Amino acid sequence: MQQEDPMRKTECDSNEPFALRVLGDSMEPEFREGHIIIIDKDAVVSNESYVLAVLEDEYIFRQLIIDEQKSFYLKPLNDKYPTVPISGVDAVKGVIVQRSGTRRKEHKHYL
Repeated sequence: MQQEDPMRKTECDSNEPFALRVLGDSMEPEFREGHIIIIDKDAVVSNESYVLAVLEDEYIFRQLIIDEQKSFYLKPLNDKYPTVPISGVDAVKGVIVQRSGTRRKEHKHYL
């Protein structure tokens, strides 16, 4: 089954933020399955930002880590998953700027 590309062109402005639903447990406990995340393609990328990136031709939601040597990594919050190196910020396609859940107390801004 072909995965739908969340960055595909639509009638909306391509620079507009968009929403995705969190699947899986790789970003728990901060992001639980079913949470809605808002991604801003124009937000500033920085160390420890939560990002949507491309890894091996697939989109992945992780925390961006930039170390002292200016190496870049995508880190899950759940230790069951590996941290993986990436070539640089060119792999980042957007920054998570907001999270919402089923209750108001689950809503959070990240910028």
